[in-house]
Amino acid sequence: MEVNNAVLRLAVPEDAPKLLELVMELAVYEKAPEEVRTGPEEYRNGLQSGLFQAIVVELPNTGIVGMALFFPYFSTWGGKTLYLEDFIVREPFRRFGFGKLLFDAFLETAIAQSARKVKWQVLDWNEPAKSFYKKYGAKMIAGWENGVIQLDDQC
Repeated sequence: MEVNNAVLRLAVPEDAPKLLELVMELAVYEKAPEEVRTGPEEYRNGLQSGLFQAIVVELPNTGIVGMALFFPYFSTWGGKTLYLEDFIVREPFRRFGFGKLLFDAFLETAIAQSARKVKWQVLDWNEPAKSFYKKYGAKMIAGWENGVIQLDDQC
């Protein structure tokens, strides 16, 4: 599989169903497919409104094989940050360099958008992902836990 044939581009609203497919694949890998509550319209609307952006990696005659979905936020201690919500390369296309291509593009986008840092979460058992990020000098921060309130359960 040739990384040289890959095309990197920003996702457009018409990519929404494919982005959701990738998210579902990631959710299955993370053993939580039932937790995906979004639909293609939310992705389409999010892309149209600028709520988030996604960089996709696309192959000729194959289509989108991976994505990095992210959005900006302001850290009171660190300034502008890009939060990487989901980063996935489809299983058959892993270990060919597509992930590196995509992650490098994400980091370049963060620099171009004047972000001072990037941030993401990784499951504690996902050693392949942690190993990938550590090659970039990433630090996994112990001692912080995620707080979540699922608001649509309360409506």
